[in-house]
Amino acid sequence: MIINLKLGLRPSVIKRSGTLLLLFLMGSASTHAQVLATLRVELDHPATVMEIPVHAMLDPITHLPGSELRLVEVLRKKRTPVVFQVDAGPDRKLTWLVNDKTKSHVYELRHDPGQKQNPPEIQAIKEHGSLTLKSENKNLLRYHFEPVYPPDGIDTAFKRSAFIHPLWTPNGQEITRIQAPDHYHHYGLWNPWTHVLFGGDTVDFWNLKSKQGTVRFADFISLIEGDVFAEYAALHEHVAFENGQEKVALGELQTVRIYAVRNNYYILDINIEYNCPSSEVRLLEYRYGGMGWRATEQWTRENSKVLTSEGKSRKNADGSKARWCIVEGPVDGDNAGAVMMSYPANYNHPEPLRIWPEDANGNRGDMFANFSPTKDKDWLLEPGKKYTLRYRFIVFNGEFTAQKAEAGWHYFASPPAVEVIKNPK
Repeated sequence: MIINLKLGLRPSVIKRSGTLLLLFLMGSASTHAQVLATLRVELDHPATVMEIPVHAMLDPITHLPGSELRLVEVLRKKRTPVVFQVDAGPDRKLTWLVNDKTKSHVYELRHDPGQKQNPPEIQAIKEHGSLTLKSENKNLLRYHFEPVYPPDGIDTAFKRSAFIHPLWTPNGQEITRIQAPDHYHHYGLWNPWTHVLFGGDTVDFWNLKSKQGTVRFADFISLIEGDVFAEYAALHEHVAFENGQEKVALGELQTVRIYAVRNNYYILDINIEYNCPSSEVRLLEYRYGGMGWRATEQWTRENSKVLTSEGKSRKNADGSKARWCIVEGPVDGDNAGAVMMSYPANYNHPEPLRIWPEDANGNRGDMFANFSPTKDKDWLLEPGKKYTLRYRFIVFNGEFTAQKAEAGWHYFASPPAVEVIKNPK
């Protein structure tokens, strides 16, 4: 289901299109369903019993709506229905999840009209200045599009919109934190830049107390609900303040997608596209900036752990470069965490990390983790060009091994190809 959202628009009826939820597994597909194509997926990484997203272009196969399609996995003579979703953008994609326990998968895409429509598995609820993505009545993520003010008595310059908090685990624990008394400008998952050359002057969009700039929500572009994923796209403005005037230094389109919960984890993708509306912007070398994560106050030096793709721990991860980084610890009696992943095409990949040392905040050792591509060099952004950063978070409960993190990053960096064999009419 796709909904166009404009600020203030509150659709009273949500209609679902392009997704299919099969309530019962059936031993074989309908004999009356026409097979449109056979789809083959070959996985190329050691199995870790994860389910990963795969995509196939739909329009070269059929122009039928998703409500008239059925996807089944074929194993010898058995055909098992598979939950899928049609991403109805300019280029329609068929999306589903594949378990890596089996390396070779064969599917049939069938024309089977008359499918029963049901509420989507992953829903988006917009209320009270925020948008919440949830699955089976469990909250997964909340995005704030209206400003959130600091506690009473604190300078209102610390107000902020366009951030994610809470980020919940599959079991419902919060692993983000906002407005910590030690850093009132920390906002869960958020992405300002600290040391920026714009219009002949330096601007700090990160430390709000400086009153040099901020990042704010401007508008929604789209919202999708479905059985495989939910997604929103929002416009952000990186605004510079000078002499009582405001000027947008950077325009940003941030697209956030959550895939369905599987086996005590779910996948969160964040895609960021920057452009310069007026003049060039130089993101200057600085020890932090960009996609940051202020973690739960329950994590300290005594109980939190870090492991990077290069084998670094919390003791020595800061300043190192990594493809992925696991951050975890106990929350409400349950182990919880997330794997942060950087896409290979990101600027300065593998990206430098800013990980707070164990003596942060008066030796409490609170947790802050940040992929900071400008930690060791500048990044020039020019008008008329688009710049993209892509990140994946795998949010989990229980144990998440280095082997699973490596597999997850591999399929993020190199999604499995889908071979399509279209059946003749």
